[in-house]
Amino acid sequence: MNTSNFQKSNHICIILKTAVCSRLFLLALIIFWRSLFEPYDTSAPLDPNCLSLESQPADTVLWPKIGATIEGSIVWDAVYFVRIAQCGYEYEQFYAFLPLLPICISFLSRTVFAPLIPLIGHRAVLGLSGYVLNNIAFVLAAVYFYKLSVIILKDKEAAFRASILFCFNPASIFYSSIYSESLYALLSVGGVYHLISSSNNVAVLWLALSGSARSNGVLNAGYFCFQTMHEAYEAIFLKKRAYLSVQVLLVGVLRCLCIFVPFVAFQAYGYYNICLGHFPDEMSPWCKARVPLVYNYLQSHYWGVGFLRYFQLKQLPNFLLASPILSLALCSIIHYMRLQPEIFFSLGFQASPEEKNSAAVLFSLGADKRSNSDQFPKKSIPQTQENHNLRRRKQLQGEESAASPTGCKSSARLGYLSAFVLPFVLHLGFMAATAFFVMHVQVSTRFLSASPPLYWFASYLMVSPGAGRRWGYLIWAYSAAYILLGSLLFSNFYPFT
Repeated sequence: MNTSNFQKSNHICIILKTAVCSRLFLLALIIFWRSLFEPYDTSAPLDPNCLSLESQPADTVLWPKIGATIEGSIVWDAVYFVRIAQCGYEYEQFYAFLPLLPICISFLSRTVFAPLIPLIGHRAVLGLSGYVLNNIAFVLAAVYFYKLSVIILKDKEAAFRASILFCFNPASIFYSSIYSESLYALLSVGGVYHLISSSNNVAVLWLALSGSARSNGVLNAGYFCFQTMHEAYEAIFLKKRAYLSVQVLLVGVLRCLCIFVPFVAFQAYGYYNICLGHFPDEMSPWCKARVPLVYNYLQSHYWGVGFLRYFQLKQLPNFLLASPILSLALCSIIHYMRLQPEIFFSLGFQASPEEKNSAAVLFSLGADKRSNSDQFPKKSIPQTQENHNLRRRKQLQGEESAASPTGCKSSARLGYLSAFVLPFVLHLGFMAATAFFVMHVQVSTRFLSASPPLYWFASYLMVSPGAGRRWGYLIWAYSAAYILLGSLLFSNFYPFT
């Protein structure tokens, strides 16, 4: 047990260092490309007065060049996030950007980094706050990713490989910029980790906050839906306790509603600011809808988001740009579906008792702590549990000998093909379908970049014999190419996903 804990601690230390180094590497790339090329759009440093202020005195700063460099790096959506942090939601289209990141940026600029305002200026401090916040959030997300992967895969080496790949994922440029990806990854991965660790109240809070970072954060309620579905089934059909099933359903619905609260509250905030106090003929069209959702209207009206609306011949290059991440997502889903059809198509109800027991926190009532005991051992472990683990290891070794000389196939079945992975695969499938059929497809690279199954599947490909290992090398080449291409194009205000 001591050896296992030492290995886990050593992995966390390496991942922590790797995550920090990956962010420094991205920062170096951004500086390098910015020094070589002129940005396509030179409007990034523009800073008009806030609408709430009639006139705003120009900042007199001591280090104007440093301030100008930081302001010049605020590109694409970062312009909106920084502007909202500085001036609030001034225009209707600003409500397409959820409030958690601007709130955090504004808070840091008024507290931790406030002394720097006389040195580099207010807007530069806002930008610096965003960069520091997101890069720290990414480092923490990488650590949580490893901890979650160890529990799910029950394979520290596979979890380690997946976490290293996450540190150099193809959407890395967005995790080091003033975008909401880092906060979302931290809150979603961390929230699911707390759910799997039986800290349900903490998980609800984290996943609710993920919904105030990115709109797809509300989909994380699906994990609680999955858990509630199986617990209610056990209460009704196995334990024959109707009252317990009602209690399980009520608790599950309440938790899911709590995850939706921040996003719904933000929609209500937009309705209050834009719609109330205006005559009907002055209102925006979405204000008169039966369910007035500003986010849906803005995505459709300003960005042309909608089912099959992006299926145009001129968008073919964008489909090609998104094809690697969508192909990886599709392969990971099909691989699981093909090798575990009973579990996949039955939504886990036909999983064997042993498989359900290994993921008891999602499948069984009152078994949350038992499911994680082998991952987070206490000072002493019951002898029966230790004997069970020993028998399980011997069984797996026998399967490895029979199935594959290298043991890769057996290891994959224990890890990526376990019942524990099912809700993550279902979540990824819904996200990938949404990205392909509804969204601007090029956004898929960063939209799916926080989905753990992509990295878990890739981690097993990397050690698979023959063609599998070659596909693993190809995934690394894809990540490296998109890191280089993304840092070049994005930092110079050229379109990239």
